[in-house]
Amino acid sequence: MPRQLFWLTFSLLFLWLPPLISQSELPDGGHRLVMVVTDQQDTLLMANLADVQVTASRSFENSDAYRRYMKYRRYAAVVYPYAVEAVRAWRDIETQTEGMKRRKAKKYIRQKKNDMKNAHKDALMNLSRTHGHILIKMVERELDIVMYDLIKDTRGGFNAFTWNLMGNLYGISLKEGYRVGEDPILDMVLEDFDISW
Repeated sequence: MPRQLFWLTFSLLFLWLPPLISQSELPDGGHRLVMVVTDQQDTLLMANLADVQVTASRSFENSDAYRRYMKYRRYAAVVYPYAVEAVRAWRDIETQTEGMKRRKAKKYIRQKKNDMKNAHKDALMNLSRTHGHILIKMVERELDIVMYDLIKDTRGGFNAFTWNLMGNLYGISLKEGYRVGEDPILDMVLEDFDISW
């Protein structure tokens, strides 16, 4: 009998215990999920989650301002992933091209542009003017750089001039930049969709 008890204890400890205290990869974000069994036989799941910002409810002057806020929020939710990727790409370009020669840096920037263009061309072509405006303001707010200067630094002066001319046809100036207080409703939305990480 003691021999059977030994094998039963062995199998419990070494075969069943490791699955109870395990780590597994979450499919969506690569965060680690840790499952722990306490002394009281409770199972706890622990994970590192992204920061959450809690704000007070917004107040508006009238229903038109509220509708405009909700419209901007819907549009910002659509362009937010593109803004995050654009900011990441800009920071990557800054770090990777820091010590590079001009020609090699231009080649790297061109490759990065082509990769992003291939990945998002169809989706970005279907955005409205307001989507584009919010996307530009998100990027400008996070990087604290005027979009015209950003394009000029990465793609050259002629491309910056051309894109600014195209923007002017649709009522958007790339030379203005993001200014706090210019559009209070847009400011509220950009606070809600903060890119900082």
